[in-house]
Amino acid sequence: MSKLPSKADILDWIAANPTLTAKRDIAKAFGIKGAARIDLKRLLKELEAEGHLEKRKKTYRDPDRLPPVSVLQVKAPTPDGDLYARALEWHGEGVEPIILVIPRASDPALGEGDRILARLQVVHEEDHNYEARLIRRIGSNPRKVVGIFAKSSEGGRIKPIDKGSDKEWMVAPDATGGAKDGELVEAEQAGPAGRMGLPRARIIERLGDPSAPRAVSLIAIHQHGIPDSFPDDVIVEADAMKPAGLSGRTDMRDMPLITIDPIDARDRDDACLAYPDDDPKNEGGHVIWVAIADVAHYVTSGSALDQEARKRGNSSYFPDRVVPMLPDRLSGDLCSLHEGVPRACVAVRMVIDAHGNKLSHSFQRGLMRSVASLDYRTVQDAMDGTPNDKTAPLMDDVIRPLYAAYAALREARNRRQPLDLDLPERKIVLAEDGTVQSVNFAERLDAHRLIEEFMVLANVCAAETLIAKRTPLLFRVHEEPPPEKMESLRETAEAAGLTLAKGQVLKTSQLNRLLHDAAGSDEAEMINLATLRSMTQAYYNPENFGHFGLALQNYAHFTSPIRRYSDLIVHRALIKAHGWGDDGLTPEDIERLEATAQHISDTERRSMMAERDTTDRYLAAFLSDRIGAEFAGRISGIARFGVFVKLDETGADGLIPIRSLGSEYFHFDADAGTLMGSDTGVMIGLGQRVTVKLVEAAPVTGGIALELLTLQNAELPGGSGKGRMGHRTRPKGKGGPKRKVAKAKKKDAKTKRKVTRQRRNG
Repeated sequence: MSKLPSKADILDWIAANPTLTAKRDIAKAFGIKGAARIDLKRLLKELEAEGHLEKRKKTYRDPDRLPPVSVLQVKAPTPDGDLYARALEWHGEGVEPIILVIPRASDPALGEGDRILARLQVVHEEDHNYEARLIRRIGSNPRKVVGIFAKSSEGGRIKPIDKGSDKEWMVAPDATGGAKDGELVEAEQAGPAGRMGLPRARIIERLGDPSAPRAVSLIAIHQHGIPDSFPDDVIVEADAMKPAGLSGRTDMRDMPLITIDPIDARDRDDACLAYPDDDPKNEGGHVIWVAIADVAHYVTSGSALDQEARKRGNSSYFPDRVVPMLPDRLSGDLCSLHEGVPRACVAVRMVIDAHGNKLSHSFQRGLMRSVASLDYRTVQDAMDGTPNDKTAPLMDDVIRPLYAAYAALREARNRRQPLDLDLPERKIVLAEDGTVQSVNFAERLDAHRLIEEFMVLANVCAAETLIAKRTPLLFRVHEEPPPEKMESLRETAEAAGLTLAKGQVLKTSQLNRLLHDAAGSDEAEMINLATLRSMTQAYYNPENFGHFGLALQNYAHFTSPIRRYSDLIVHRALIKAHGWGDDGLTPEDIERLEATAQHISDTERRSMMAERDTTDRYLAAFLSDRIGAEFAGRISGIARFGVFVKLDETGADGLIPIRSLGSEYFHFDADAGTLMGSDTGVMIGLGQRVTVKLVEAAPVTGGIALELLTLQNAELPGGSGKGRMGHRTRPKGKGGPKRKVAKAKKKDAKTKRKVTRQRRNG
């Protein structure tokens, strides 16, 4: 019978051979065969029970073996004043190592939640098995909470602002930060549950009045459940990243790629370049390069960064802040294509002819260096004849060739006829104190359109390449609108004296003809809004159903992997398809593509709602000191409970409540989107011009209440009163002949529309 090794021998073997720790490897090393394997199994079980080993699947490892230099998070001091820490590399399996922090006189004071880089030494003390000596402090990342502070004699509590949440936090008297009762506060977790089982928090910032502008985006972030602080292991993983090198990449550092972004851009994930094609067979053609930050190099499948990025789905943008998908170490540094700094990228080279038709394309994984970080206005000014010191040297070789290539793409766009809505975007400008300084129309320049066309073409190339290489991906899908919505749009157009052509196959060119006919008229905004509302919502899907709005059959998001998880998936798919490395799309990624598509479509909608709610609150705050003022606007929506009006000056949406319209009974027609007075026959519908008075503006909710003064430049027949539109003003079944007549008229009108539709359909 083979002689069994001692426990010390087994532990020494595992420490020296970390890749050979299966039971059969240990048996082979010590020559253990036959029945002796049962005794070996018993020894391993004893070592596991004693905490010297942990079993992971079919292998054993020493749970006490942490890297000699590790990132730790400091725990709360013990009653004796000792500081212990936990290893952030430890993932909670097996016996967690106990680490005592040994401070030196020169070390800064450390507190609970601090993250530190420390040198570890193995010891065999009764109360700990590691001693840590500080190398440097790298910050803290405690859990954050935003809520309303309720002051009490024992400190107070923080009441949540999240919808549906009743979880409160206790605040000790010395942790209130001077907060007053009723103030909105930001706090961080200060320890485990205390008295009454509530978690403890320490107020770190007083945000003041919950209705104040500085609080607006924070409220929306928390109400919609958008994660706004990164877990410790994600921060540690990001902090450990180093810039990518040239290995395995095409050297693109001598190419004059530039970035063009908003002047206040928080990240720069796309760069571009264009020049005339020197191929004699492509006279007048262009070569376009689009280089995108290689986020997949840093955010690998299954990593802590990847899990958090997928959870967030996308970045969320607000007037005063951004909630990024990735930590700033990546989004603002390693993955941002800053001027003059080598950055990893995935680039596509596209060749187009003189008329904007794509002739060919190819992808590369490269290392680039932007020659300039520019903004849209600066580039447009340069092209319009007023270059500055930065753009003047770039005019001939960079900027003019970009616009020449764009002119060709614009010609192709005009032939393709993507949906061409004219709905100017309003931009909220904040003062330094967080109040709304102004509400302006966002600039719409050729520089914006240039970048959009380049990015659309690059996205098409990504989809086409992955389809050709039979690699799974996420498509950006926009299905054509359903027939009933088109019929409603057609009726709206007819009411405005316009025509929407009817064909068997709906095309964007038909909608563009309607939009063109309405341009410049009083009905233009109404037709644009009605067209937008007739569209389905775009989403992500592993199956390709085309993109109706862009009039494209193959389309995927590739150009913004810093802020969209969908683009990161497409990057991994390209890496896999080209065999560029082992950081491409994994079987696990592919297996859950459908679930990922659904999840990130949901997170996109969540961000849109949070951003919209924030805008509503800022606009309400902006208007709150103008109660009683009169505004011009246009009816943008009709509901059973009232009329929505979009104000011309700010673009704010306000509600004329149902009860304030007049004393007569108003009938709501959901199909036609109208309200009709039962006595006067007055018709209220989408797009009508109105004058309204501001009655209420509530910054906390974003609600704006209005009173109708004029409709289509005339007062309502009978004036306004205290009747209730759409609700009964007389007992059911009594004294309602006018109501019955109106109901009959409504039924006749519906029948007439139905007959008309049947005749049109033959």
